[in-house]
Amino acid sequence: MEFKDNQAIYLQIADLFCENILTDKWKPGDRIPSVREMAVSVEVNPNTVMRTFAYLQEKGIIYNKRGIGYFVADDGFNKTKNLKKEDFIDHELPEFFKAMVLLNVTIEDLEKYYKKYLNGLI
Repeated sequence: MEFKDNQAIYLQIADLFCENILTDKWKPGDRIPSVREMAVSVEVNPNTVMRTFAYLQEKGIIYNKRGIGYFVADDGFNKTKNLKKEDFIDHELPEFFKAMVLLNVTIEDLEKYYKKYLNGLI
Protein backbone atom coordinates (compact mmCIF):
# COMPACT_ATOMS: atom_id res chain seq x y z
CA MET A 1 0.00 0.00 0.00
CA GLU A 2 1.31 3.43 -0.92
CA PHE A 3 0.56 6.06 1.71
CA LYS A 4 -0.17 9.76 1.20
CA ASP A 5 1.46 12.45 3.32
CA ASN A 6 -1.72 14.44 3.93
CA GLN A 7 -3.63 11.87 6.03
CA ALA A 8 -2.80 9.72 9.04
CA ILE A 9 -1.75 6.20 8.04
CA TYR A 10 -4.32 4.53 10.30
CA LEU A 11 -7.09 6.47 8.49
CA GLN A 12 -5.72 5.42 5.11
CA ILE A 13 -5.83 1.80 6.25
CA ALA A 14 -9.39 2.43 7.48
CA ASP A 15 -10.22 3.68 3.97
CA LEU A 16 -8.94 0.38 2.59
CA PHE A 17 -11.18 -1.51 5.01
CA CYS A 18 -14.14 0.67 4.05
CA GLU A 19 -13.50 0.06 0.36
CA ASN A 20 -13.43 -3.71 0.99
CA ILE A 21 -16.78 -3.45 2.76
CA LEU A 22 -18.40 -1.15 0.17
CA THR A 23 -17.28 -3.40 -2.72
CA ASP A 24 -18.63 -6.48 -0.91
CA LYS A 25 -15.18 -8.05 -0.63
CA TRP A 26 -15.98 -8.22 3.09
CA LYS A 27 -19.64 -8.83 3.93
CA PRO A 28 -21.48 -8.49 7.24
CA GLY A 29 -20.36 -11.26 9.58
CA ASP A 30 -17.13 -11.93 7.65
CA ARG A 31 -13.95 -12.33 9.67
CA ILE A 32 -11.40 -9.75 8.61
CA PRO A 33 -7.62 -10.22 8.63
CA SER A 34 -5.96 -10.04 12.04
CA VAL A 35 -3.91 -7.07 13.22
CA ARG A 36 -0.70 -8.98 12.46
CA GLU A 37 -1.89 -10.11 9.04
CA MET A 38 -2.86 -6.55 8.10
CA ALA A 39 0.39 -5.10 9.46
CA VAL A 40 2.39 -7.49 7.29
CA SER A 41 0.12 -6.91 4.29
CA VAL A 42 0.35 -3.10 4.34
CA GLU A 43 3.88 -3.05 5.80
CA VAL A 44 3.23 -0.95 8.91
CA ASN A 45 3.66 -1.33 12.65
CA PRO A 46 0.94 -3.51 14.26
CA ASN A 47 0.17 -0.59 16.63
CA THR A 48 -0.89 1.48 13.62
CA VAL A 49 -3.24 -1.27 12.47
CA MET A 50 -4.56 -1.64 16.02
CA ARG A 51 -5.43 2.06 15.94
CA THR A 52 -7.35 1.43 12.69
CA PHE A 53 -9.26 -1.42 14.31
CA ALA A 54 -10.09 0.72 17.36
CA TYR A 55 -11.31 3.55 15.11
CA LEU A 56 -13.55 1.25 13.04
CA GLN A 57 -14.83 -0.50 16.15
CA GLU A 58 -15.69 2.89 17.68
CA LYS A 59 -17.67 3.70 14.51
CA GLY A 60 -19.55 0.39 14.81
CA ILE A 61 -18.23 -0.91 11.50
CA ILE A 62 -16.36 -3.90 12.96
CA TYR A 63 -16.53 -5.79 16.24
CA ASN A 64 -14.25 -8.10 18.17
CA LYS A 65 -15.03 -11.64 19.29
CA ARG A 66 -12.47 -12.07 22.02
CA GLY A 67 -9.99 -14.81 21.16
CA ILE A 68 -11.48 -15.33 17.70
CA GLY A 69 -10.89 -12.10 15.78
CA TYR A 70 -12.55 -9.10 14.23
CA PHE A 71 -15.68 -9.23 12.09
CA VAL A 72 -17.71 -6.87 9.91
CA ALA A 73 -20.75 -5.70 11.87
CA ASP A 74 -24.22 -6.65 10.63
CA ASP A 75 -24.89 -3.01 9.77
CA GLY A 76 -21.25 -2.40 8.83
CA PHE A 77 -22.08 -1.69 5.18
CA ASN A 78 -24.55 1.10 6.01
CA LYS A 79 -22.32 2.57 8.70
CA THR A 80 -19.37 2.52 6.31
CA LYS A 81 -21.40 4.17 3.57
CA ASN A 82 -22.62 6.88 5.94
CA LEU A 83 -19.11 7.52 7.30
CA LYS A 84 -17.59 7.78 3.82
CA LYS A 85 -20.45 9.95 2.54
CA GLU A 86 -20.08 12.34 5.47
CA ASP A 87 -16.31 12.50 4.91
CA PHE A 88 -16.83 13.16 1.19
CA ILE A 89 -19.32 15.97 1.83
CA ASP A 90 -17.24 17.58 4.58
CA HIS A 91 -13.78 17.32 3.02
CA GLU A 92 -13.75 16.49 -0.67
CA LEU A 93 -16.75 18.41 -2.00
CA PRO A 94 -15.52 21.85 -0.86
CA GLU A 95 -12.22 21.27 -2.72
CA PHE A 96 -14.11 19.94 -5.72
CA PHE A 97 -16.41 22.98 -5.81
CA LYS A 98 -13.43 25.30 -5.51
CA ALA A 99 -11.82 23.63 -8.53
CA MET A 100 -15.11 23.88 -10.46
CA VAL A 101 -15.25 27.63 -9.84
CA LEU A 102 -11.60 28.18 -10.71
CA LEU A 103 -11.90 26.15 -13.91
CA ASN A 104 -15.37 27.42 -14.83
CA VAL A 105 -16.85 23.91 -14.88
CA THR A 106 -20.64 24.03 -14.74
CA ILE A 107 -23.13 21.56 -13.31
CA GLU A 108 -24.18 20.83 -16.89
CA ASP A 109 -20.57 19.97 -17.75
CA LEU A 110 -20.46 17.68 -14.74
CA GLU A 111 -23.66 15.93 -15.76
CA LYS A 112 -22.25 15.25 -19.23
CA TYR A 113 -19.01 13.80 -17.81
CA TYR A 114 -20.88 11.83 -15.17
CA LYS A 115 -23.05 10.16 -17.83
CA LYS A 116 -19.91 9.28 -19.80
CA TYR A 117 -18.37 7.85 -16.65
CA LEU A 118 -21.43 5.70 -15.96
CA ASN A 119 -21.29 4.38 -19.53
CA GLY A 120 -17.65 3.43 -19.12
CA LEU A 121 -16.41 6.04 -21.58
CA ILE A 122 -14.12 7.77 -19.08
